[in-house]
Amino acid sequence: MIRIIIAEDQRILRGALGTLLDFEDDFEVVGEAENGGKALDLIMRLEPDVCLLDIEMPIMSGLEVAAQLQEKRVATKVIILTTFARPGYFERAVKARVHGYLLKDGSIQDLSAAIRSVVAGKREFAAELIMNSYHEDNPLSEREREVLGLAANGKTAKEIGAELFLSAGTVRNYMSEILQKVEAKNKVEALAICREKGWL
Repeated sequence: MIRIIIAEDQRILRGALGTLLDFEDDFEVVGEAENGGKALDLIMRLEPDVCLLDIEMPIMSGLEVAAQLQEKRVATKVIILTTFARPGYFERAVKARVHGYLLKDGSIQDLSAAIRSVVAGKREFAAELIMNSYHEDNPLSEREREVLGLAANGKTAKEIGAELFLSAGTVRNYMSEILQKVEAKNKVEALAICREKGWL
C-alpha cells in the first residue's frame, strides 16, 4: 500500500484529490494539510511514502517544505503539484531534489501513474515545465535574497540588519541594489517581480 499525504491550501481541491486517490486499490491517503507548516509536521510524524505538495501555501511553500525534507534526509518522496509553469520554481524544485514536478491540470490517471513511478524510484517532470526552464538567471545574490525575503515578512531595515548582523544603512544599500537589478520602483514591486519569476 502506498501511503500519501496531500498538502493543498484549497479545501475543495484537496478533498477531491484525496477522494480520487483513495479510489485506487494500492493508495491510502493518510493525511491532509492546508499549509506548509502542517504538511511538514505530518510528514515527519507519519512518514508517508509520497507527499503531494502545492507550491503556494500559507506558512511554508511546497518548495520550502521540500527543501526542509531534503535537509533532514527524510525518505518520503516529494511530488510538487502546481498551476505555475514558472522557470524559477522549477529551478528551485530541482535544487530541492523533488521526485516529481507536475501541473495540476493533468488527469488523475496520469497523477496515479506518476506516483507509482516515483515510488519505483523514477522521477516525473511535466514536459511543459522542463521547456519553461530555459530562462533568465536570478540576478540576486544569496545575501540580497535573504534581505528581500526578510523584507517580505514585514521586517524593517533595522530588524533585518539585526538578524543578518548588518547596519540598517547596509540593508538599505542592498535594497537599493535589488530594486536596480530587478528594475522595480519600490520594495512591493520588487517582491512581486521576484515571486513571479521564482527568484525569491
